[in-house]
Amino acid sequence: MSTAYHSQYFAYELTKQNASNTVGRLSQSLINATVDLNPHQVEAALFAFRAPLERGAILADEVGLGKTIEAGLIISQLWAERKRKILIIVPPSLRKQWNRELIEKFYIPSEIMESKIYNDYVRKGKTFPFEQKDNIVITSYQFARNKAADLKRTQWDLIIVDEAHRLRNVYKKSNKISRILREATEGSPKVLLTATPLQNSLMELYGLVSFIDPRLFGDEATFRKQFGHGTKEMTRLNFLDLKDRLKPVCYRTLRRQVTEYVPYTKRIPLVQEFTSSTLEWELYEKVSAYLQREDILALPSSQRNLMTLVVRKILASSSFAISDTLLSLIRRLETSLEESSSEQALEYIYNDIDEMDSTVEEWTEEDEQSEATKNDNLEKALLLREREELLSYYELANSITENEKGKALLVALSNGLEKLSELGANDKAVIFTESRRTQAYLKEMLEANGYNGKIVMFNGTNNSPEIKEIYNDWLSRHQADDQITGSKSADTRAALVEYFQNEASIMIATESAAEGINLQFCSLVVNYDLPWNPQRIEQRIGRCHRYGQKYDVVVINFINRKNAADKRVFELLSQKFSLFDGVFGSSDEVLGSLESGVDFEKRIQQIYQTCRSSEEIQEAFNLLQLELDEEIQCKMKETRKNLLENFDDEVREKLRTHYEQTTFQLNKMERYLWELSVFEGSSQAHFNEDHLSFQLTDNKDKYQLISQVKKNASSEHVHHYRLGHPLAETWIEQAKSRQLPMKKLVFRYSDYEGKVSLLQSRIGSSGYLTLSFLHVSTSEIEEHTIFSAIDSNGNQLDEELCEKLFDLPADEVNLNEQEQNVNTYFAEQLKIINNNQESAILWDIQERTNEFLDRELERLDKWSQDLKKKLEFELRELDAEIAQLQRDARLLRQITEKLEINKTIREREKHRSELRRNLFDAQDEIDRQKELLFQDVEQKLEQKISKKQLFMIKWQLV
Repeated sequence: MSTAYHSQYFAYELTKQNASNTVGRLSQSLINATVDLNPHQVEAALFAFRAPLERGAILADEVGLGKTIEAGLIISQLWAERKRKILIIVPPSLRKQWNRELIEKFYIPSEIMESKIYNDYVRKGKTFPFEQKDNIVITSYQFARNKAADLKRTQWDLIIVDEAHRLRNVYKKSNKISRILREATEGSPKVLLTATPLQNSLMELYGLVSFIDPRLFGDEATFRKQFGHGTKEMTRLNFLDLKDRLKPVCYRTLRRQVTEYVPYTKRIPLVQEFTSSTLEWELYEKVSAYLQREDILALPSSQRNLMTLVVRKILASSSFAISDTLLSLIRRLETSLEESSSEQALEYIYNDIDEMDSTVEEWTEEDEQSEATKNDNLEKALLLREREELLSYYELANSITENEKGKALLVALSNGLEKLSELGANDKAVIFTESRRTQAYLKEMLEANGYNGKIVMFNGTNNSPEIKEIYNDWLSRHQADDQITGSKSADTRAALVEYFQNEASIMIATESAAEGINLQFCSLVVNYDLPWNPQRIEQRIGRCHRYGQKYDVVVINFINRKNAADKRVFELLSQKFSLFDGVFGSSDEVLGSLESGVDFEKRIQQIYQTCRSSEEIQEAFNLLQLELDEEIQCKMKETRKNLLENFDDEVREKLRTHYEQTTFQLNKMERYLWELSVFEGSSQAHFNEDHLSFQLTDNKDKYQLISQVKKNASSEHVHHYRLGHPLAETWIEQAKSRQLPMKKLVFRYSDYEGKVSLLQSRIGSSGYLTLSFLHVSTSEIEEHTIFSAIDSNGNQLDEELCEKLFDLPADEVNLNEQEQNVNTYFAEQLKIINNNQESAILWDIQERTNEFLDRELERLDKWSQDLKKKLEFELRELDAEIAQLQRDARLLRQITEKLEINKTIREREKHRSELRRNLFDAQDEIDRQKELLFQDVEQKLEQKISKKQLFMIKWQLV
């Protein structure tokens, strides 16, 4: 059994802050995470801390390696250290995914900050909603830009930016959003996540690095001069200098480097062709032609492009979906005739497409005219004529009772499930549609064709009677465990996924299921409707084709033989973006070549809107394909490889070391947490050693260590016990605050299950031991527990032996007065040992601090040299310009031209004289700035030390 002395030692070990050059730096986040961590993720998180996190890092692992987990580890560690002012900036479509992953994988709560929530806070009197207590703040790029002043006033502990390649063109004056965000977040440490930090130009790297450290390089002009646009234009010396400067800031792991730890399955594409019926095609062509007209009145001019996109999505989905949409447009015209509000009709159309809020946010339409301007001069006759036209389309849609695409789904499902059977995978399929009304049609159609009782629906509302029943059953099943988060939306999603896994064969889902849910138990993805945004498609397939998937994933897409434009869209998505086959799906090289999937979506929309004949469609798509070829061919591929990728052997060795260290650290930390909990909670709970679980005596709640829950998937109705759990925090604080008098501890090796050679040879010996705690604050905070121990012969025991002693069960024995008076010799020896160990630790910290200081000095030197070179560049360029003008002047024969050019020469010479006079002053100013920055660094590196003795014991080993 453990003692109070064991418990206090474990408490300090569990909560101490380790140096960033060890896996121990992530101790608290490792033991709090519910995911199995891979060594490359641990290395990436450690890299960010080593950067150090005063400025941040660019984590640039290839797609699919878990950059979100890496960021989660960093956030979790800071959270455990009570550094909780953390902001996450992401594309709108990823907000919910981050929200769920933080709570599910790291137990960290977060708030999605958007207009509605922000305004609610303001109405309630909270002036600065971004300043949350014990809540991570997640927001979109657009909202962060709009609230830049709010971001700037907060001193953030950390800012995470996902899909950060969107910021890589910040050096361009036209890139307003990136510039606003850089200014708003200046001075706060940042971690940028992107698989493509470098796509077309080295200036993109310059742009991203300027977010992390504005003084890693000089200004933009100097960077261009020094490093050009690729390795071919650079001298070897300049290239090595660039690589050296990037090394502390940018970390990248490739998928091929981690196959030892991360197994990958393949994607298998299947295409299901169908041919629209005569009536279906007539409806499609008529509505499509209607949408192409510029004078239509049913769509508001202020949202024309977005509304056209929405109606096109619904038109491609099903005749049943477009039927209701046409009715909504008719009603909107009727309300215009009655001069009443027509917004409700628009809302009805929007409500058919899930996740419209993020689409609206990204589809900015600043150049479109306002509705009021156009409506003033509307003629009643035009409204009536358009109403009659839409009514005829509505009647045509209603006359269609079957969809050929729906029939094709039955064939596709049969083929897909047959393929799963060949693979040995579960007979489960997720069908994605963009329309809720199509979703309802598919459910009815499939239930009538052999799938009755096998279907679960998933959409943005999740409020049908069937779903409510599934949710209530799930709540009753999990009322005694940690599955329930308290958020009805999140819990309903979890209930539906569990129902799909255990009960249903088919999930029919809208776009809301493409984010943040894990369907790795399913390996058939059916894109009934295919989005035009490649990033959305990748998200859909990524629900099933992900880490942990055991089987190859079958992806089915539909092609309408009559629709030339749809065929070409599919070809682009399949061939240019490689979304549907291979081991990794769409590579980061390809998806990263897009500024955003929305831009691509808009380009496709433009083709549908402007091309009327088959020839026009083919010509437009040929042109788009040429543009994509140019973007996707990755001109910077060789440069990126040479700059950002490490040698495989070096990477593999480092990952192997981390794998061993992480496993050891987790086992040790978990053992300490368990032993401490057993001792501190003995009066409050009954502990089960076999299952590493316990049950509280007052309310019968059951708890189990996370590792056991992860190992045993059937562990239901238990709370996940971890370091960050309130119970653990209470018991740890209880152990740390206890005053421990000097006692004798009798360590019982005979009762220890296992063999420790170091201890076996010392059975029968005894001596004295102290444990002290050292807190050192310099460039980072470091904490150490220090054992000082000797045996009765005055021989020193090393740290490892002391740690092993505290692995053993022990008995506490009170000392008599004589034993409490430690022999002066022993006391002096313990003090000397403690001082020597402290000195060794401080020396090691000093050495690392010196290395950090050297790096900082070198960084500042290079920065100041860059700025000085800029001044020298300007002088040399002016010299060259004057020399050229002088040569040109000598060749001129016209006196007026000669006088004019000589006037220009005198002006340039005057400017050169001013530059020369100012050169030294400017260089002195750069040196002055450098000195101020150095003083700031010096201040940060000043060593502050505090220490205390925790306890002293007499020990005996039996």
